[in-house]
Amino acid sequence: MKNFLFVIFLLPAIAMVDADEFNLEAISRAIGSGDAEALGQYFDTNVEVAVMDSEKTYSKTDAVKAVKDFFSKNAPKSFKQVHQGASKGQDSQYCIGNLVASSGTFRVYVYMKVSGGKYLIQELRFDKE
Repeated sequence: MKNFLFVIFLLPAIAMVDADEFNLEAISRAIGSGDAEALGQYFDTNVEVAVMDSEKTYSKTDAVKAVKDFFSKNAPKSFKQVHQGASKGQDSQYCIGNLVASSGTFRVYVYMKVSGGKYLIQELRFDKE
């Protein structure tokens, strides 16, 4: 009986971790394929988007347009995560990766915070390497 109760209480935590990992996988796929619409599903209401020296906070809709514009000028070929982590309180997480695009390689930083019970992108940076 103790084992059964333990499993019942543990399942929600396991489901949450799997969902968060799935989000990072989906975000990575969207970046690698240049799919701004798919990436936009994970944007919060306002998102800070930085492309090299230009940095601006956009509404979700305008952030999708800005990322779409970036992808149109820098067609993605591949994206590989090189590091990811979470804050001590698990209320935020980040992912760092390398985007190989038609115009060169970019270091991509994705910062997410819990909003409405799920991780949403607060900041997205593309820095030329």
